[in-house]
Amino acid sequence: MSISLQQPIDLLGQISPEKFMKEYWQRKPLLIRQAIKNFTLPISIADLKNLAKREDVESRFITRYEGEWKLKKGPIARTPSMKQNDWTLLVQSVDLHHDTVSEMAQQFRFIPDARFDDVMISLAAKGGGVGPHFDTYDVFLLQGHGQRRWRISQQKDQTLIPGLPCRILENFQVEQEWVLEPGDMLYLPPHCAHDGIAETPDCVTISFGFRTLSMANMVRGILETAADQVSINSGLGSGVYSEPAIKGFNINGYYHDKGAPATSHPAELPEQMITKALQAAQKVQLNEALATRFLGCWLTEPNLLSQFEFAEEEINIEDLPENTLIKTDRKTRLLYRQKQLFINGEAVSIPLNPLLKKLADNRVITAGEATKKSDEATFELLHRWIDDGWLVIAS
Repeated sequence: MSISLQQPIDLLGQISPEKFMKEYWQRKPLLIRQAIKNFTLPISIADLKNLAKREDVESRFITRYEGEWKLKKGPIARTPSMKQNDWTLLVQSVDLHHDTVSEMAQQFRFIPDARFDDVMISLAAKGGGVGPHFDTYDVFLLQGHGQRRWRISQQKDQTLIPGLPCRILENFQVEQEWVLEPGDMLYLPPHCAHDGIAETPDCVTISFGFRTLSMANMVRGILETAADQVSINSGLGSGVYSEPAIKGFNINGYYHDKGAPATSHPAELPEQMITKALQAAQKVQLNEALATRFLGCWLTEPNLLSQFEFAEEEINIEDLPENTLIKTDRKTRLLYRQKQLFINGEAVSIPLNPLLKKLADNRVITAGEATKKSDEATFELLHRWIDDGWLVIAS
């Protein structure tokens, strides 16, 4: 992606990415009329319905008849006619299954990839929606087809109606309201209450969601990484975050209690054992290397439903014309920090170099670059990623 972060862009209503991130991101809603001019759906409604039928695609079907909400989880074999009102089909992670939808998400890469979650697409009959609710993540709601009325509120009251299959606010107080046409887009920060109701049949909304990272999950993950590093460095086996090993986590020695007195309470844990276990644990330093390892692996972990879908292929890069494009598969996730690179849940064993950094940032390199700018280890790595289906040759 090559856009100027200071240059106003249509996608943000002639606001620059830099200004948007400073003034709107995680702060306040933004309505953008014609964010994408002359917009047409990147995926047909028929193809969207077919995705919802698949076992490897997460989907939901929500109805509201006579005030009663019902939720069915996919696969969704069939949906009602558009003549029947008040239903919605939600299909998650469409970007993992459709190239054009995946390419659309690249327009938002002025936001770190570490924050991006997925592209969800909703199809609704007239009156369809999921009720007034709030999310814990940032979302860009692009109207794809038909019209949808959005009502929003930045209210503090987030009490939910108990006993419903959907998370619906009990006391929704509308503060602003708009009808969006195809190409219009609404940005909502976390916890901004909103309610979208289809005004027309075949109402399609495309949601670009950016994940919220729980501090508790991050702390737990760093502690899990520390445990894996102690294990691999001390010969106790390996774990998810062990390879390659990080120096400084070798815990040596054994517990001993020479001179311990005889006890009349044999079931009582010895105080000395507790003290020495804590002293050993305090040798483990929670540092940047642990945080980087956990976040890099965790945030690039493939979608659980899609992680086995990479199409393996054997191709010799040196046999390709120099201008042939080598691209990341749409399901491949790449992140880096300093000299450490992560791909699809793995920490790469060789240091980050300019070619791998370009691949991560641009998601594409040429065969000529791969041949001329790779050392032996990088060249071998690129071939392995092609064999595994993590990189693909553009046709």
